[in-house]
Amino acid sequence: MQIDATKNSVEKIWNESVIPALSEYIKIPCKSPSFDKDWDKNGYIENAVNLLKDWCDLQAIRGLKSEIVRIDGRTPLLFIEIDGDSSERILLYGHYDKQPEFDGWRDDLGPWLPVIESGKLYGRGAADDGYALFSYITAIKLLQDQGKPHASCVIIIEGCEESGSYDLPFYMLKLEKKIGIPSLIICLDAECGNYDQLWCTTSLRGNLVGNLSVEILSEGVHSGSASGIVPSTFRIARELLDLVEDSQTGEILCKALHTEIPHKSLEQIKLASDVLSDSIYTKFPWVNFTHSPSRSPYEMMLDNTWRPILSVTGADGLPESKTAGNVLLPNLNLKLSFRLPPNVDTEHASREIKEIFESNAPHNCIVNFESESAMSGWNAPVISKWLEKSSQAASEEFFGKPAVFMGAGVSIPLMGILGEKFPEAQFLVTGVLGPNSNAHGPNEFLDLNTAKNLSGCVACIIADHFNN
Repeated sequence: MQIDATKNSVEKIWNESVIPALSEYIKIPCKSPSFDKDWDKNGYIENAVNLLKDWCDLQAIRGLKSEIVRIDGRTPLLFIEIDGDSSERILLYGHYDKQPEFDGWRDDLGPWLPVIESGKLYGRGAADDGYALFSYITAIKLLQDQGKPHASCVIIIEGCEESGSYDLPFYMLKLEKKIGIPSLIICLDAECGNYDQLWCTTSLRGNLVGNLSVEILSEGVHSGSASGIVPSTFRIARELLDLVEDSQTGEILCKALHTEIPHKSLEQIKLASDVLSDSIYTKFPWVNFTHSPSRSPYEMMLDNTWRPILSVTGADGLPESKTAGNVLLPNLNLKLSFRLPPNVDTEHASREIKEIFESNAPHNCIVNFESESAMSGWNAPVISKWLEKSSQAASEEFFGKPAVFMGAGVSIPLMGILGEKFPEAQFLVTGVLGPNSNAHGPNEFLDLNTAKNLSGCVACIIADHFNN
């Protein structure tokens, strides 16, 4: 490819077309179904998918056919086919649904308010994962404008990813013949260690989310008259959690949640931790950062990618402190999120956790653990020489630094589905979720320069795929 011309074209397309459309997308509160039960009635999902389709149809891409595919009761899916110059097929994935607002946004920012500041586009969903479709179309437009051949491309943009992609398998089945068998799958919904180079994700963690409930009384009672006789639900829950987690170290005690870490992954983690060094932990908004952690960056990356970790992400049954009286609480419900190694069976892990909790219920207490979602992780197949070489070359051309390969701590439900369905395919999984981009939290932003460079990288890799 003509790299200088490509960089100029990327800048022009993004500044004149992508950023205005992406800004309009940010304004739409198209929350995923788990966070907007009335999504169909509210119409935001519909507005978002129509905006994306309309933009694509205006881009004058040769051989592009787009449609909004619908299944009753499920979020609509944007399906795009682009004719290519060979019988090979590339599948490109993204999603347009968003996480909810969350608190803590700066006064001059907001989840549905697009703001550009210091090269960053703020607003919910731009980086996770609204920009993906724009990058795909930009990449293909670059190739066609330069007369570079490419394989036929299928783009799938779903509306249920943030809820676990439970609608997607039905669409994959419905569109099976149109999708075909891709030899390359690209996903732009992952993390990047920094904004200085291309980060290629080689594994994703699984995620087991469930609710642990503890019931001891049929109603709240005076803590003075009952404490010492009736145990606190909070203490019971704490004791139960101690059965699965060492509260001093965070180590998970349940063997079913562990796995042997592949040697290749250990090598990648060592290289990535050397590149990132202290930024692995300094990138987070600590409230009182007074000293460095005792663990090395390498150990932290192992914990973040290949070791199980538990987080308590919600609670019911605890009144706000300003309204809490001297009452012994009758019940407590904790939402638990277990991040699991890429190749751990999440359904088996769920059964093991349920057995541990429920078989250790104290006398006169009802303990229940119910899995809310069990998403498998993903471990990439061995990368082919052409894709590794192409990724390195693309990173050097557009970022000026080599690509880095590493596992990621996040979960992308689709990747497990695609990995199982297309075991022979090669995968490019990357993204723009770098330091402080804060997807799911307040002040989420898209680093525009990274997104532009990534569009160029995708174009180069698609071109190399054809020539492979």
